[in-house]
Amino acid sequence: MTVTAKNILGQDQSEGPVAKAIEEQTSRLPSDVFLWAAVGSIAVSALFQIQGRKQTSNFIGQWAPTLLILGLYNKLVKVAGSDRYER
Repeated sequence: MTVTAKNILGQDQSEGPVAKAIEEQTSRLPSDVFLWAAVGSIAVSALFQIQGRKQTSNFIGQWAPTLLILGLYNKLVKVAGSDRYER
């Protein structure tokens, strides 16, 4: 038995056109792009920290969690996107 929104919620659920468009675009990117972007932001943040530019370092360092969450979203779309359950 496959798991669908209808099975879980007892009602038919589908994504809207905006979510479908976002999923279509993000599923085209390799997942490791987000990982390397996060690692890069950490490295650049460390360089700014060493240079004494603490505010810039903090700003760029805060990109890493966001990039990792976007990578997780990307992976979820590839594994269990809404298009998997469309009729």
